[in-house]
Amino acid sequence: MTTAKNIMADNASFEKLEFTDNPAIRDRRDHYLDVTVDTAKVLKSWQSSLYAFEWMLPDGRMKSRDELSETEQTKYDAALEKIQSGQKLEKPVLGIGLIENIEIGSGRALFLLLAAAGIANIPAHIPKSNEDEFKQFLS
Repeated sequence: MTTAKNIMADNASFEKLEFTDNPAIRDRRDHYLDVTVDTAKVLKSWQSSLYAFEWMLPDGRMKSRDELSETEQTKYDAALEKIQSGQKLEKPVLGIGLIENIEIGSGRALFLLLAAAGIANIPAHIPKSNEDEFKQFLS
């Protein structure tokens, strides 16, 4: 079985990941900033998200592919295919949620797969209006 850790060990292209703008922000590009976030800090905050249960266990560990729902497995597989094929990856879109935690919008599966593979810093888009709140999460 292929896991995120195996992919990182077996795929030298992880060191050469290329990112492109996420289409979700295309028509509102002037409302977003490009940043690089500290993956561990983002995950710690995202653990409070209402959606974290889909990818995280209660103790904060990431679920394996087999532990994900069928819907999330499909997203995992699509993200994995993009990484393995060397495609440019769409930057995830992050924001601040209602309880002032990080929320991962578009690109969640890709962000979480990269996190599970041990990628320490990930490029992302954040709303300009959240710039101050994100300072603590930047790498």
